[in-house]
Amino acid sequence: MSLERRISIITLGVSDVGRSTEFYARLGWAKSSASNDNITFIQLKGTVLGLFSRASLAEDAHVENTPAGFAGVTLAYNVSSEIGVDAVVKFVVSCGATLIKAPQKVFWGGYSGYVADPDGHLWEIAFNPFFPQDEHGHVILPD
Repeated sequence: MSLERRISIITLGVSDVGRSTEFYARLGWAKSSASNDNITFIQLKGTVLGLFSRASLAEDAHVENTPAGFAGVTLAYNVSSEIGVDAVVKFVVSCGATLIKAPQKVFWGGYSGYVADPDGHLWEIAFNPFFPQDEHGHVILPD
């Protein structure tokens, strides 16, 4: 047996589902009618973003809900140019994100910056000249 190379849902544990839902709505990401007061689902291209209480998510997974800090995970939003990185970072910050690292040329040859959503989940906004995108904005990895 092997698994298909896909992720169905990425669920972020958040402190306030309503507040987080409002933040992502300001980005233009509409919640699905499958959402309720306890969880928000947002249809993305090829996957779903879930927003769920951090405490409830920890309870469901049977793990301790430890204080927030760097969780060793970032989410990435790739664009097709350095100018695009600057524009996206400016927009997300205007929607309520916190600027963590201003966009800049990076050691691996690209250009990126970091922002945090209202719960501190890190998003890297990046232009990677080595990972082109298809007509739908999906990253194309080399074979």
